[in-house]
Amino acid sequence: MTHHTMAGHHTSGMSADMQACIDLCQECHTTCLETLTHCLTMGGDHAAPDHIGLMLDCVDICRTSADFMLRHSARHALTCGVCAQVCDACAADCERFDDDFMRACAATCRRCAQACRQMA
Repeated sequence: MTHHTMAGHHTSGMSADMQACIDLCQECHTTCLETLTHCLTMGGDHAAPDHIGLMLDCVDICRTSADFMLRHSARHALTCGVCAQVCDACAADCERFDDDFMRACAATCRRCAQACRQMA
């Protein structure tokens, strides 16, 4: 394994803000996946294709954004910028539902969006 490959496994030199953003992206990824399962179980508007699609976008961009930061990609600001937009959209969509699960998801998305905006 080359030194370059190994460097991705160390968090030395990573700012506290970046580490916090990675943590929030990972938390948002997990929360949205769990909420997606809830939505499919609920059915009806919860399971509408546009809503499910947006949640899947949020799941994927949060994971991607965290990965870019973890490997110190020079392009992490780009993924963080997109992540903030998608998280805000997902939060707004989840806030339409009067349900504790959805409110918790929206709150997590909002925190992630705020952290990603600072990184972008």
